[in-house]
Amino acid sequence: MLRKIVRQGGTAPSFRAAAQDLHELAEVTISPAHVRRLCERVGREWAGRQEQEVAAYQQDQLPRGYQAPPKVAAVMLDGGRYQVRAEDQGRGVVDAAWKETKVACCQTLSAAESAQDPQPEPPPKFLEPTAVARLVATMKARQSAGRSEKPAASRSRRQSKKKRPGAKVLVKTVVATTGDQEAFGWQVAAEVHRRSLDRAERKACVCDGSQGLWALFGLHLLASGFLAILDFVHLLTYLYAAAGAVKGKGTTAAWRLYERWLRLAWSGEVASLLAALRAAARQAGEPPPEAGEDDPRRLLADAVTYVTNNRERMDYPRYRRLGLPIFSAPVESTIKQVNRRIKGSEKFWLQGGAEAVLQVRAAYLSQDDRARRLWDQPRPYARSVGAKRLRPAA
Repeated sequence: MLRKIVRQGGTAPSFRAAAQDLHELAEVTISPAHVRRLCERVGREWAGRQEQEVAAYQQDQLPRGYQAPPKVAAVMLDGGRYQVRAEDQGRGVVDAAWKETKVACCQTLSAAESAQDPQPEPPPKFLEPTAVARLVATMKARQSAGRSEKPAASRSRRQSKKKRPGAKVLVKTVVATTGDQEAFGWQVAAEVHRRSLDRAERKACVCDGSQGLWALFGLHLLASGFLAILDFVHLLTYLYAAAGAVKGKGTTAAWRLYERWLRLAWSGEVASLLAALRAAARQAGEPPPEAGEDDPRRLLADAVTYVTNNRERMDYPRYRRLGLPIFSAPVESTIKQVNRRIKGSEKFWLQGGAEAVLQVRAAYLSQDDRARRLWDQPRPYARSVGAKRLRPAA
């Protein structure tokens, strides 16, 4: 019963919803506060075990869970959001503040290597004006609101996935924390080692261009031979905005320029793309310090900086030939699932509570039976219920 309570507390949208689910599905009456206490208790235990694994990895003593290395592996990195409130202030919300979660999606893949580019043309969804405008607008709105997840897959996205041969996810595991970048980096490195992803024949790290994430890559993944890949959809949004800055947002001329730049990026012609962006930026002029985010000069300068900083991570034809992913959609989807549990305008976490629940959520999102393995390890004794605290539903 404890396992059922903790699982539901870590996967339902709230502790109240978890208590209602347990009442209806397990025919057990338990208060939302009791679900929270049990979920946080077990989550803290699992966080402690993760710290032990990291310490063992740092001392070169962490055993590998898989002796045979995978053919293809991918690590995708991104971040989400959650709210905290002040401690020791009683009921109610005092000093609310937004904080960041850090999430890694670690995958093994079944993907064939090709002598030729298996997809030399961009996906149709990137060449349809209405779909692209909707995608860019949604991403911009969510980023402005502090949300990292991308919009749900449209019908065209689902169809395009069916058309792509070979790229199949075998096993996904999730690393998530409310800790700082250094702690997150060691957790990712330990997970990569445990799953032997660093021994894969072909391996990649995909993320959105954040300098902090690329620093993590350089510290923990570069030496193992991982290829750094810039998520193509984030690049697309910069190119779309820059084309609109040159030719006028929403115009036919802007779409034609976007499509030309998109094809350069898709085909890996980074030097030509960067030269075109720099020429457009010079013609527009330097953005003044007071220029707003939508100022055409600012949009062009941002696009030039973004491509310049990531030009070594944009050899997309090579990545496709190697069967490596060029989109970070899996980690974006994972963050959406994480945010469903810990993020919300009505959710305010105390210190440690979010981290504990995050560990439970990550364990049940992982496809390597992590939750069962954690439950099978010895646990410190602590009474879970008192008299009349857990009873069959009426």
